[in-house]
Amino acid sequence: MRSIVWDLGGTLIDTYPDVDRALALAAFGDASPGRLAEVAALTRVSSDHAITQLSARTGVGAEELRRAYDGVKERWEHTPAPVMPGAREVMAAVSARGGLNLVATHRDRASAELLVARTGLAVDDMVCAPDGHARKPSPEMIEVLMGRHRLDPGDVLAVGDRPVDVEAGEAAGATGVLLVTPGIPLDAGDARRVGHLGELLPLVADDA
Repeated sequence: MRSIVWDLGGTLIDTYPDVDRALALAAFGDASPGRLAEVAALTRVSSDHAITQLSARTGVGAEELRRAYDGVKERWEHTPAPVMPGAREVMAAVSARGGLNLVATHRDRASAELLVARTGLAVDDMVCAPDGHARKPSPEMIEVLMGRHRLDPGDVLAVGDRPVDVEAGEAAGATGVLLVTPGIPLDAGDARRVGHLGELLPLVADDA
């Protein structure tokens, strides 16, 4: 059987469009494709990185940008970001084969639990960095989850949309898989890449 340690935002849930638009409008007053692409290249590192860089580039205060970002999270209470295509199918396949769907995220627990609850994703356990765990690429969060559930790292996939997700998984002994974002070139070495989560289905088969 295979279990998966998922990243949350940008992997299981398509959070980027809402965040990119909010930050582009706050920083530039402009959510044109060019500005969105500029912001997207920053948010794929992290939201904190994007806020710091955009503040430096535009002179807009980091506090104002942070408020725009927090406003997105507040809107998700009523209108959550959509689940990524293929996510539910893969999670169901993992569960059907006796595996676990686990989440290791940098997102604060309140925001992470809100997104999971509003989208109805069947997550078996979750670790959040703000709870006191080292951020990726440290393997700590993934090791905590594997240890808690007594998982063999060889039976675990670590799936995320950023190289740090892959690096953390591989450092923990799991198999890292990068979900590629079109138009955002990212260096994840020789890690397996997928363009759609449905491509993971063969990897969660019993004999994978």
